[in-house]
Amino acid sequence: MIRILASARRDIEEAYAFYESKAAGLGDYFVNSLRSDIQNLKVIAGVHRLFWEHYHRMLCKKFPFAVYYTLQGSEILVFAVIDSRRDPAWVREYLGGSK
Repeated sequence: MIRILASARRDIEEAYAFYESKAAGLGDYFVNSLRSDIQNLKVIAGVHRLFWEHYHRMLCKKFPFAVYYTLQGSEILVFAVIDSRRDPAWVREYLGGSK
C-alpha cells in the first residue's frame, strides 16, 4: 500500500500550481506523470538509493522532481516530492522536518 503524507500532497499541489501557471494543462500532465511514477513503487520500492539516513529517493521520469519515501512493513510512505534542482542542504533540512 502506498500512503502519500500531507507534506508530499502539499509539495504536489505547489508543483501543480507552478506548472499550470506556465501552460494550461501542464499541471495536470505533471500530476498524471507523477502518479504513474509513484504507482511504480508498488513494484520497485526499496531499490532506490538512500538519501540522508533513511529516505529512499526516486527520480521522476518526465519532470525534474524526486520522490522521497520510506518502507514500513508492507507500507510505502511518501514524505516529499521535491524539485531535484534544490540545494541538497535545503532538502536535508526539509526532510528533517518531515519526521
